[in-house]
Amino acid sequence: MSDWEKWKRRPQTVWLRRALFQVHLWTGIGLGLYILLMSVTGSALVFRREMVKSLAREPRVAAGPGPRLTEEELKQVARRAYPDYEVTRVSLRKSPDQAAEVSLERRDKTVQRLFNPYTGADLGDSIRLGFRFVLWLADLHDNLLAANTGRLINAAGGIFTMLLVLTGAVIWWPGIDTWRRSLSFRWKTNPKGFNWALHSALGFWTLLFFFMWAITGIYLSIPQTFNNVVDFLEPLNASSRKLRFGDLVLSWLAQAHFGRFAGIWIKVIWTVIGLAPAALFITGTLMWWKRVLKPWLVRKAIVAPQVQGVDAASRPENSVQARS
Repeated sequence: MSDWEKWKRRPQTVWLRRALFQVHLWTGIGLGLYILLMSVTGSALVFRREMVKSLAREPRVAAGPGPRLTEEELKQVARRAYPDYEVTRVSLRKSPDQAAEVSLERRDKTVQRLFNPYTGADLGDSIRLGFRFVLWLADLHDNLLAANTGRLINAAGGIFTMLLVLTGAVIWWPGIDTWRRSLSFRWKTNPKGFNWALHSALGFWTLLFFFMWAITGIYLSIPQTFNNVVDFLEPLNASSRKLRFGDLVLSWLAQAHFGRFAGIWIKVIWTVIGLAPAALFITGTLMWWKRVLKPWLVRKAIVAPQVQGVDAASRPENSVQARS
């Protein structure tokens, strides 16, 4: 049987497929926790703007019987509330039901507080706790909380994710006689092989999404590199107001990563499918445990007592006893 025939009917016997399987396996194990983190945080951040609007909403105040306090009066209120701080700015909003924002400084520390412009009551931090959480979540996803170093790690993670996708696409092929079965997963049909069927089918149907997120993630991590490529292929014409094709492509990459180029249903789809990499990591880990780690632990458990027996028999005192 030729190599092509083997690939069509029994791809598991082709050495290249076996080699790529090992690359896919160990790349997945190495990237597993990273992919899980990117999957969960990325799905949440699809609705980042909506979360910011909801969680950063400031408290509303009821208009008092008298006029609002002046900026100078609010400064005095803030100084009494924070005597160790210096008031640097007072912002009275246009809307009568909005709180006034006061900025205070003490050496290298700055705080921003909201005050009721009618009563002078301290209403809390102007940057809401929920808003801080969204900013932290975005920093975790975009920079791994490590600024430029985190972005470089994300770029490397995107490259290895592309390797994972490409090797997965090759080893997914089960053969011409059974490929249709690899498009679906049914618990009742094959309970023991359900985990493999789920991993295989889920990987097939999310392949293009996975590949897109890898490319767009690389771009968002090192955008200047992509911009330099566009400038090289299509030099900037200062007299032209028309966007270059490369700029349009890069704009699409930025929007595609979080599904921000269409309506709410695209965001819902991005959120749901964005959790698929996490599911692939879990199912892949279960397969690794079943096929690699568990058999290794069993072999180790069997060999250890045998080695101990040999060591015990080879001791001098045991040899003397045996001769006697």
